[in-house]
Amino acid sequence: MTDQANNGAAAENEPQFSLQRIYVRDLSFEAPKSPAIFRQQWEPSVSLDLNTRQKGLEGDFHEVVLTLSVTVKNGEEVAFIAEVQQAGIFLIKGLDEGSMSHTLGAFCPNILFPYARETLDSLVTRGSFPALMLAPVNFDMLYAQELQRMQESGEAPPAQ
Repeated sequence: MTDQANNGAAAENEPQFSLQRIYVRDLSFEAPKSPAIFRQQWEPSVSLDLNTRQKGLEGDFHEVVLTLSVTVKNGEEVAFIAEVQQAGIFLIKGLDEGSMSHTLGAFCPNILFPYARETLDSLVTRGSFPALMLAPVNFDMLYAQELQRMQESGEAPPAQ
């Protein structure tokens, strides 16, 4: 009986990760030069901004939001601007501070990115523009670069 109680306590302290829900938090699309833009020669230039943020919810639940903002210009004119905030609720517990920071800053955005990419692609094609297939993003590298930038500038890493 004591062994079972000890095993239960040990299992309780084991790291746990569980995806609870994935959802679109915000979505926008603007094509300021339509319909005239459709009659021009299509020579697009794409600009992508990407951002993540996270916040603790009740207990061991965390919300992570991945924001992708795309601006596509045809020559000097803006053809369209599309933005998606893809979010997820994750149950995460039993991690040390460094592992928790990495999980929220890189692992969770890696899970959300394919959903955000598909949502943007669908949104753009519904606007009657060619498909927008974004290349994969290495969130581990971006996370490491952000930590290095924070160390060099003397900023404290984000508290969880």
